[in-house]
Amino acid sequence: MRVLISGSTGLVGTALLDAMRQRGHDLGRLVRPSTRNRTTGRARSPEPVSLAWDPEGGILDPASSGADAIVHLAGASIADGRWTASRKQLLLESRVDATRQLVEALGRLTRPPKVFVAASAIGFYGDRGDEALTESSPPGRDFLAHVCQDWETESQHASAFGARVVILRFGIILAREGGALPRMVLPFRMGVGGRLGSGRQWMSWVMLEDVVEVIRYAIDAADLVGPVNVVSPNPVRNSDFTTALGQVLHRPTLFPAPGFALRVALGEMADALLLSSQRVLPQKLQTLGYPFFHQSLEPALQTVLGR
Repeated sequence: MRVLISGSTGLVGTALLDAMRQRGHDLGRLVRPSTRNRTTGRARSPEPVSLAWDPEGGILDPASSGADAIVHLAGASIADGRWTASRKQLLLESRVDATRQLVEALGRLTRPPKVFVAASAIGFYGDRGDEALTESSPPGRDFLAHVCQDWETESQHASAFGARVVILRFGIILAREGGALPRMVLPFRMGVGGRLGSGRQWMSWVMLEDVVEVIRYAIDAADLVGPVNVVSPNPVRNSDFTTALGQVLHRPTLFPAPGFALRVALGEMADALLLSSQRVLPQKLQTLGYPFFHQSLEPALQTVLGR
């Protein structure tokens, strides 16, 4: 199978490339001019072919024609830097505008892809308290929710050239190599870990291994269409996440971070990423019988952190 991947230098893209290469797929990396000379770090020779993609100019290498599937993961990191007006504009453009340009360019190919698997996030739902959220739940109203809505709308337009569109709403991805977990672990290793805010907010998490397998599953499963929550079936409250992480690391959890302090330090990003409550359930994956690597948090943390 010929699969093209955007965002291949990120945490998920790197792991996906490695896993799919081991299974013998014909892979290509959609590479922007600014990342042309970067490598994925984990991929082994031979390297996947690099295909030029310039979203600003609407340019896509004609050699992209004939791919069986596109996995679109590109987008500026949500957590890298305070959400200033310019940063928020970058977050929006790198998702919404770039996806629009990619879908339009794919539609102009002689043979567009049959499957379009696109990234999104559970930020789509906003801050929802104790409400159980499935793929049919309505969107939230904050900045991140609006970004996700517009992002998903552009991805859905790939259906215009006949592609089966699958939109993956990722939860908090647990991985040693990057993402949120290494940042969470640091204060615990220093002995000053604790809950965030009240600790009552729900955290919907998923292992990186499951993220990679769900992407592969989405490419192959003809009956999987539309939004898919990529989260463990067992979300936990932040206080429980804190306790589990402390137990796995054998560190105390006595130093809570007050909500007001997080807002002073991080601004709007604190509410969206640390203090909001999202009790998300993977209803579609469970209905289709997807087998998660780990459904409980503490064994997952023990696996990821090597303990």
